Amino acid sequence: MTLQAKPLRLSTTQPDFEALFQQRLHWSADTDAQIEQRVAEILQEVQHEGDAAVLRLTERFDGLSAPTMQALELAQDELQAAFEHLPEAQREALQQAATRIRTYHEAQKKASGQGWSYRDADGSLLGQKVTPLDRVGIYVPGGKAAYPSSVLMNAIPAQVAGVGEIIMVVPTPGGERNPLVLAAAYVAGVSRAFTIGGAQAVAALAYGTQSVPKVDKITGPGNAYVASAKKRVFGLVGIDMIAGPSEILVLADGTTPADWVAMDLFSQAEHDELAQSILLSPDAAYLDAVQQAIDRLLPEQPRAAIIAKSLNGRGALIHTRDMAQACEIANRIAPEHLEVSSSDPHKWEPLLRHAGAIFLGAYTSESLGDYCAGPNHVLPTSGTARFSSPLGVMDFQKRSSIIEVSESGAQQLGRIAHVLAEGEGLHAHGQAALLRLRR
Repeated sequence: MTLQAKPLRLSTTQPDFEALFQQRLHWSADTDAQIEQRVAEILQEVQHEGDAAVLRLTERFDGLSAPTMQALELAQDELQAAFEHLPEAQREALQQAATRIRTYHEAQKKASGQGWSYRDADGSLLGQKVTPLDRVGIYVPGGKAAYPSSVLMNAIPAQVAGVGEIIMVVPTPGGERNPLVLAAAYVAGVSRAFTIGGAQAVAALAYGTQSVPKVDKITGPGNAYVASAKKRVFGLVGIDMIAGPSEILVLADGTTPADWVAMDLFSQAEHDELAQSILLSPDAAYLDAVQQAIDRLLPEQPRAAIIAKSLNGRGALIHTRDMAQACEIANRIAPEHLEVSSSDPHKWEPLLRHAGAIFLGAYTSESLGDYCAGPNHVLPTSGTARFSSPLGVMDFQKRSSIIEVSESGAQQLGRIAHVLAEGEGLHAHGQAALLRLRR
């Protein structure tokens, strides 16, 4: 039987558009109760038993037996050897991607990662001090898929931010190590790496064990067990975000070859049956052309079955009144990846408020952002781009307020503080301020 991918066809003018549109967008982030219970047990085991629990759980879930945690730690010379033994094309691609990602995040640090201060009229110094986190953990998916790009995108901004130590965890089911992932860790400056994964790896990073150092923040994507574990340890450590299925939204005015846009929709659909690929266009004939391209190109795709399930279950081709309405709908969706596939993308970009990353112009495929353009590919999903941002240097820094009040400044501020403190019933607060007034 021939696979078919028929994204839902909608028009903003049809009476039931809103109901069908909302139904297509819906995705439940609720975690299975059994997963939550098992994760809670795993976290408790690692918290109480440390290395012993990690070793036992790694053997159970990854089929990887080791006598000690030292056997699961990758030495720096192993990472370097993995890099040096890569084919030349892969070595160069890793280095070039890393250079672009590092350059972008260094510019980001200069723009927003510096401290500042000023003195007011009475000589008081007020400002902000920016300091890096001491130690972070990055989770890198392993098993069926390996993501060296995730290593670069998580480790490089941490390194640029000035993080003292970067600890990587990566599952290696059956002991199978991916050379590209290890090489990426070498290129990105990972300090230590352990071949452990799942909720037990998150627990080891959050609580610390005899061998795995406790970190201040955990970043990186994972499966439902990893996501649940990150949610549970949040507060003890920082986390980046809880990622949902991958998303792409394409706004097209009909000037981009239909094959290009069809392949861009495929690029997200191939991640996962729950991934979402949506095309908005005011040109109905263009939507027809993209559907024809989907029909023609799908059989050639190695992951055709996943793409078909994704497009049939969560994909949509939506006819809009005009490009301005397409921008309005894009803001409602707040997608992870937003392509403006237009002959004049800068005309529409000012109308776009909510997106993890905005890709301007026909030549800017989302896949370039995933690997080597420079900006981070760790992006908010499931509409959270309305209030959150891509991973960046700022996620690996913290800010401390700087306050130095002059004697003159204390005379005015002390009276203000006293009045407000008394109003709140906090007498000692007010007296602490009054004691510094000139008698």
